[in-house]
Amino acid sequence: MAADTRRESDVSRESDARHGSDAGGSARVAEPRTLGPIPVPSASRFRPLLGLFVPLALVVVWHALVTTGVFAAYQLPPPLRVAKTLYGMAASGELWGHVAITLQRVALGAGLGIVVGTVFGTLTGLSRTASDLLDPLLQSLKNIPSLAWVPLFLLWFGIGETAKVLLISVGAFFPVYLNLSTGIAAVDEELLEVAEVYDLGRVESLRRVVFPAALPDLLVGIRGGVGLAWMFVVAAELIAASQGIGFLLSDGRALARPDIIVGSILLFAFLGNCSDVAVKEVRNRVVGR
Repeated sequence: MAADTRRESDVSRESDARHGSDAGGSARVAEPRTLGPIPVPSASRFRPLLGLFVPLALVVVWHALVTTGVFAAYQLPPPLRVAKTLYGMAASGELWGHVAITLQRVALGAGLGIVVGTVFGTLTGLSRTASDLLDPLLQSLKNIPSLAWVPLFLLWFGIGETAKVLLISVGAFFPVYLNLSTGIAAVDEELLEVAEVYDLGRVESLRRVVFPAALPDLLVGIRGGVGLAWMFVVAAELIAASQGIGFLLSDGRALARPDIIVGSILLFAFLGNCSDVAVKEVRNRVVGR
């Protein structure tokens, strides 16, 4: 009898516990859900913006130097005046014509320089004899300043677009030639032995082994060549040009307009950086970071 009483008591406690558990579960379900911590954006998303920090700081310093009288306005115009000048020229449509012709010249000149530099770089990289014959001359020509070519190109090609494009191509040629020649000459001998084992022909070895191995060097050379093309375009647009950012620069000097001079320099910096970022992105996609 006592055992039956204890058994009923245990069953009652178990039933109460189950009911309590169900009630507690219902209470937990009924409780309102609280929002978790707000996700913080990854710092890597803002990394590209770091490149803007130093230019913006320089603009602040530039403004401070002008407003405090360290530089007179006729020597260094304030940033706002330069911005207004560029905006006015853009609104009138004048600026876009100068930018378009300069971009066209740089594209044609850099493209020609890259093609010729690739040919000569391949030749001297593959052949020791060709390197001994051509490299001393090309290394000497590399040291000639861009402005030194201007009188010679005027004599040879006149004042038309041909002289300007060829002068720009001279600047783009040398980095491509030097980097590709060095890259091909430095291709691992083991890779060449693999090509011989598989009995690849000369052209096939170049396509499958040599050029892929030297591709990073070629892309570095192209990046440098495009940068030098922007440097040479200033000299090219001094050759009796009537359009282009280089012409704007020269015209600002003739008119004693420092706002146009500084604005032209900033345009060269901006467009040159855009082209450099584009080439760098191509390199990252082709060979990885």
